Amino acid sequence: MFVILVYDVNEKRVAKALKKCRKYLTWVQNSVFEGNISEATLRRLILELEKVLDLSEDSVIIYKFQNTWYSERQIIGIEKNPVDFIT
Repeated sequence: MFVILVYDVNEKRVAKALKKCRKYLTWVQNSVFEGNISEATLRRLILELEKVLDLSEDSVIIYKFQNTWYSERQIIGIEKNPVDFIT
């Protein structure tokens, strides 16, 4: 499946969250990641994030898509991490 993951994490933990997300997904811009991932691997990522986050203070939103057939990516302004295509 294709996912978009967005997080809002306290400064103290943001580097650890960034490292976990980059391990599984492509960094798109500040606190935003995307990529193809299996359900099992996504569960592993969630478990790893839960270990570094303070769930009473931090937030993660994951948008799941079965495919990208009907999606389009539009960028206004500078692209933080240029990619030729959506993975």
